[in-house]
Amino acid sequence: MKKTLFLLVATAISCNSSQKTVKDVATEASTVASEITYAESITEAELKEHLYIYASDDFEGRETGQPGQKKAIAYIKAEYEKLGIPAAKKDGNYFQEVPLEISKLPTGKLSLNGTDFTIGEHVLTFTAANTTAEEIVYAAYGIEDPSYSDYNDIDVEGKIVLMKSGEPKNDDGNYTITGTNETSIWSNMSESLTKRIQIAVDKGATGVLYYDADNFNRFKRRFESMKTNNSGRMEVVDDNAPEFYSLFIDQVLATNLLSNIETYNEPKVLSKSLQLSFESSNDKIASENVAAIIKGSEKPDEYLVISSHLDHIGISANGDINNGADDDGSGTVALLEIAEAFKKAANEGNGPKRSIVFLHVTGEEKGLLGSQYYTDVDPIVPLANTVANLNIDMIGRIDPAREGDRNYIYLIGSDKLSLELHNLSEEVNKKFTNIELDYTYNDENDPNRFYYRSDHYNFAKNNIPIIFYFNGTHDDYHKPSDTPDKINYDLLENRTRLIFYTAWEIANREQKLKVD
Repeated sequence: MKKTLFLLVATAISCNSSQKTVKDVATEASTVASEITYAESITEAELKEHLYIYASDDFEGRETGQPGQKKAIAYIKAEYEKLGIPAAKKDGNYFQEVPLEISKLPTGKLSLNGTDFTIGEHVLTFTAANTTAEEIVYAAYGIEDPSYSDYNDIDVEGKIVLMKSGEPKNDDGNYTITGTNETSIWSNMSESLTKRIQIAVDKGATGVLYYDADNFNRFKRRFESMKTNNSGRMEVVDDNAPEFYSLFIDQVLATNLLSNIETYNEPKVLSKSLQLSFESSNDKIASENVAAIIKGSEKPDEYLVISSHLDHIGISANGDINNGADDDGSGTVALLEIAEAFKKAANEGNGPKRSIVFLHVTGEEKGLLGSQYYTDVDPIVPLANTVANLNIDMIGRIDPAREGDRNYIYLIGSDKLSLELHNLSEEVNKKFTNIELDYTYNDENDPNRFYYRSDHYNFAKNNIPIIFYFNGTHDDYHKPSDTPDKINYDLLENRTRLIFYTAWEIANREQKLKVD
């Protein structure tokens, strides 16, 4: 160690004035040494101690709104209090109330010019909808993009909008938006459906009739499954949100609305008498996110959010408890250990320059609801000042496809919004942990769609750079057998340290990450 430092100093002395001074090099070496010391406070033993409690039967599978979830948030709060890390909310409450409700599957019909279409056959909706209209605005693909818009010549304020999946092509057969034979994100159903609906909402529409011939049966299977097991759809209650209806329609109803909808791509107003008569009963659910914060020493109004979800799927119908040790007990305890490491640094005068929010969200298993409420309804810190989100969801196991090659972690989304974040992540890993960063599930064409399936997505859709850390699925995924004894604690330690080092770099770098 002494020899290495001597060589660094000698090199610095010989360099010209534009390069690092001896003092700079010594300071950098000291900072790296401290960083390693704090990372080393993240240990297998402490992770294991936390997880054997958090993923025990006492927590009853931590289902959203159920007694086990209340035990989980109490445990997390108590740990932050022990560490002396304050609540992120200004009122000093660690809990962010997330109002939820279960909308029972609706019953009813859609009437078009006097013809009835019963729910579950040609039309599907998952919430109540009661309204009438004498005209519908056809918005073709429902796209608004810097290079193309279906809304240029139409006004949808207070109207129901009919739109279809896909995207436009030019006369030469290339896609209009990309200018090539490659599709854009508007052909990606998982992402584009949300974007299409949000655009309609932002323009004041009261509802959407969405025609997607390729995916209607997928929506219908979900509807039939919910109907069979008598379950409802849990969703965030936002009293300030305008009333809005989303309905999925098949080819029969779509062509009754517009006979040539498959080929006609120009927006127009349709004179149609439409009546929606869908009734549903709702049950209120009380649930909570947990959020703590370490304030930045130099840039306290810039924030890094590190997240994991605190919930799991609860107790099976036969009474078996789904402990969720990997999903997402592993992320929860990792986040607690990362917080402890940053707190140790802060106690020694080496706290992060930017503020760090430690966010444990509820309702992930119900549709990313806790993070949706945080980003879309009530951000504890401003989204505009949030520089990045590092999301941890399942990092304690080994994907069966990786057996025998265990020193890896799947990274998803690191290059979607910021190449600086991607490059930073790579450099930190090479410098400290040497884990294989596997980007298999980062592929745009990944059929698993993992990019859209954990809480980072609610940050990404708000243009906040993200990294999703994930070990892949396994035979115990969403089963009672996902227990603490199956966790590889050495891997959990090393992966957690990687996230800490990455967070350290983001929180302490001079410039905010560039969103490009």
